This record gives sequence, structure tokens and C-alpha cells, in this order.
Amino acid sequence: MLAIRKFLIYFGIGVFITLLQLPKTRTTSDAESCYSFAGGSVYPAGSSKGDHQLQYTKAVISKPAPHFEGTAVVNGEFTHLQLSDYIGKYVVFFFYPLDFTFVCPTEILAFSDRIEEFKKINTEVIACSVDSHFTHLAWINTPRKEGGLGKIKIPLLSDLSHKIAKDYGVYLEDLGHTLRGLFIIDQHGVLRQITMNDLPVGRSVDETLRLVQAFQYTDTHGEVCPAGWKPGSDTIVPNPEEKKKYFQKNN
Repeated sequence: MLAIRKFLIYFGIGVFITLLQLPKTRTTSDAESCYSFAGGSVYPAGSSKGDHQLQYTKAVISKPAPHFEGTAVVNGEFTHLQLSDYIGKYVVFFFYPLDFTFVCPTEILAFSDRIEEFKKINTEVIACSVDSHFTHLAWINTPRKEGGLGKIKIPLLSDLSHKIAKDYGVYLEDLGHTLRGLFIIDQHGVLRQITMNDLPVGRSVDETLRLVQAFQYTDTHGEVCPAGWKPGSDTIVPNPEEKKKYFQKNN
């Protein structure tokens, strides 16, 4: 009996230690998509973050893009803006962390300066942050040489409640602002592409434009675009025999 008691004691202690060593897990419903993001501060001198809270998103490729609406600054005026206003057009919808920062104005100005290239292919560009529309306007009224935007040609949408950022899965609870998320939405309101950058690195207008052109080409022609495709380049007919024409020509 003494030997049995010792065995049970040692066995119980072993199980207890094993349970303590097991990693903690978090369960979610099947209807929720869970994403975790690496960290960093929007300010270069800030300490890095590695403990961002998990973000849940309603933004799913090939599904309707989450509805958004709010007050935007358009041509220096406060305007109510919503996604449904753009049905029939492609939309490039991108989030940036904060007004009056560092990388953010370079991205906004890069898209604004080339907006006509997007308009020529029936595409609008909208920028969004968690700042108020008043802060947006103040930033626009600040000269570019002082880190402001000056006059711009794209809307700046305010998401002061953080609802839009949370719906799109880009909001960082611990920092109080968003990652650099970019979403391409087609003329039917369907989400076609998601790009998510960590805070220190800005996005490419050239690549965004190329992606819109590629999706529009596939919409119209039913063919698929290979890696690095640009308008005028070869495409692939997606069936076992026809695809050989592309591979024979390009290999």
C-alpha cells in the first residue's frame, strides 16, 4: 500500500508540472478569422512591441468588403463618404497609422500625385486613419516642407471610433492606431487583395497600380496573370492544354 501511495503522489506531481508547462491557447468561433501581427512603434525612438493583441477581421478575399462610412476631407471640405458610393469602380482603400508622422505623408502624397493613373482605369483611392477629420484638415493645411500634406487629390477618411479599422483587421489595441493595411475592392464591392505592412515601411504605388490592372484584365479576359505581369505581357489560359502556349514561349 505504501508503494502505491508513493506512486500516486509522484504521478500527481508529474501531471501537475506537465499541465503548468502546457502553452496557453485561445479558442475562436469558426465564423471568426484570427490574425496576429508583429510589432513596432510608429515613432522611430519608441520601443518595439511584440505583444500586440490578436486582431479579428471581417475582410476576406473574394467576399464583400466590410461596409465603411464616415466623414472625410475631400478637396478641403468635410464630406460624408461610404463604400457604396463607389459601386461600379475599383477602390484602393488604405490605412496609415497617424497624421503628422513620418512615412505616412510620403505614402499619401505618392498616391495623390498619381491619382490620374488610377482614374484612367476607373479606380478611386481612399486613405483612412483613426485621426479626426479636423486633424486631417489641419494636416492638409500644413505646408509639405514642414511635414504637412498641402493640397491633395484623394479623400482622407476619419475613423475616430476605430470601427472601420477593427472591421478590416488592422487596428492595434495596444498602440491605439493601425498597421499599414491596403485593400483592393472591385467594382462589385468584392475584396480582391490585401497587403499588410508593419509600421516602418511604406507601400508601393507602382505595385498597387499593377495589381489593379491585373485584376481588371482577368475580369475582362478570363485568363490569369503570371508573376510580375504588366499590361501587354503574356497571360495564361487556365486549362491543361492551352497553358502550354505560355510556357513554351516563355521558357
